[in-house]
Amino acid sequence: MNRKRVRRIWREEGLQVPARKKRRRRGRQAPGHVQASHPDQVWAMDFLFDDISRGRRIKVLNVTDEFTRESIAGQVARSITARDTVAVLQGIVGTRGAPANIRCDNGPEFIAHALRSWCARKGSNTLYIEPGSPWQNP
Repeated sequence: MNRKRVRRIWREEGLQVPARKKRRRRGRQAPGHVQASHPDQVWAMDFLFDDISRGRRIKVLNVTDEFTRESIAGQVARSITARDTVAVLQGIVGTRGAPANIRCDNGPEFIAHALRSWCARKGSNTLYIEPGSPWQNP
């Protein structure tokens, strides 16, 4: 059966026709989106959460180079604060150098003064993804 016929039958029966879903176009970037063109230009950071035995949660900080898609760091702990995030970044910068940009979401660890002041000292810009758009962060 084709869609038009199904929709007509639904209307005749007095049923509510489901609204059509809007298709999202892939590959479109937000205005002002910085695309990495070489290694260490943009690092992306995000947290993953997992439940372990006895209902306890762990938190994993992932740092990825957007150009090479290389996982630069993965810190696992029960709690990771903004200062812990800065300590992980400081360790990476000691071996690779500072990135031009760091992209992350608007989580409390990423908008904290400690991270922003560290980025300012290292000469890195902070880029934030749009709220509700996790696909903008690798």
